[in-house]
Amino acid sequence: MSTKIIQDRLDSYQCKTALEEEQALREITQEVALAALARTDFFKFAAFQGGSCLRIFYGTNRFSEDFDFLLKEPDQDFNLDTYLKSLSIELDAYGYKLETTDRSRAESTVKKAFIKDDSIGRILHLNHLRADRSMRKIRIKLEIDSNPPEGSNYEIKYLDFPFVSSVTIQDLPSLFAGKIHALLCREYTKGRDWYDFIWYTGRGVDINYQFLASALKQQGPWQGQELKVDKEWSIKTLHERICSLDWQEAKDDIRRFVRQNELASLELWGKELFLDRLDKYASKVK
Repeated sequence: MSTKIIQDRLDSYQCKTALEEEQALREITQEVALAALARTDFFKFAAFQGGSCLRIFYGTNRFSEDFDFLLKEPDQDFNLDTYLKSLSIELDAYGYKLETTDRSRAESTVKKAFIKDDSIGRILHLNHLRADRSMRKIRIKLEIDSNPPEGSNYEIKYLDFPFVSSVTIQDLPSLFAGKIHALLCREYTKGRDWYDFIWYTGRGVDINYQFLASALKQQGPWQGQELKVDKEWSIKTLHERICSLDWQEAKDDIRRFVRQNELASLELWGKELFLDRLDKYASKVK
């Protein structure tokens, strides 16, 4: 059993609170699961996307709960069951005893599954959590879009932990386009999306407008419309969205996903900050 690898990884986080320790352990579990998927042919058909992808491969400072994937080619019959079995076998070697549940429905475009574990915390040395009381069961949702929008681009990234493995992910412009789709179309305010927005705009990441246009046409308030999605349209629509949000709700959502030393900066969150970020981004990209 390779429990020591998990313990050493957890110690490297130098967690200051029980919440940080819980989030760190979830993220470590995500990385082991991702490496386990890489041992299969999963990334022959699918690519990693979303906030967890940004955290693991680009080092963003916020924690993330879920695993989001999209198929490279539409396949309504894509089946997660074989991959869930591989996850269970792989993670058993590290001390996990997974519960895996495939919640996919045959008619559903987004395939969903959950992996859960309440055993790993009982065999680790925890500085803040108490495995018998304060620690909740680790729960990670996997979602895979079996009918993805057209126009995404991909690249190969390498995971170093718990062993070297290759993972297919969306490239940064496609990831940003997917995030903008969420910012504009999500029916509730998710502060985690706006945290990522600051990261993308601060680095001047380009937008894959083809992928964004396809996603907008497929789902959301512009569904079925032929939009001219370009820089002008995107900046204007994001400006309108920023002005309409409840920023207290956004702050409340993000609070538990950042480290303690970032909490004070959340007080700056509001329309003025995000319009400033958007204006600076617009001035430096094509």
